[in-house]
Amino acid sequence: MTLAERMQGIFKKGVAASMDLADKAGRKVNDLGTKGELKIESAHLKSRVNGLMEKLGKEVYATLVEMNRATVSRDTHSIRDLLGEITKLRAQIGVKEKEYLSIGASAEAKI
Repeated sequence: MTLAERMQGIFKKGVAASMDLADKAGRKVNDLGTKGELKIESAHLKSRVNGLMEKLGKEVYATLVEMNRATVSRDTHSIRDLLGEITKLRAQIGVKEKEYLSIGASAEAKI
């Protein structure tokens, strides 16, 4: 094997290693971007839940104090609707968090 052939082999290995590293880095960046997006979406959903919880508290107060009712139940129309929305949003948050964790585990295993 001549010096030129050995140099060419070393060069090819170096290029292959660089391409592999670039590929891994690209996947990691993609995973981090996706994780960031999921985190933002989850935070937005949590913010919406907090807003609905505040609205729920106001609705309960209005029913008990302003409407002078003795009780409030989950069957009260406005309460039922708010509870349904909160439940739906919390389920969406759970899905986002599971996606986030699944990406986190696979991203760390890759690099």
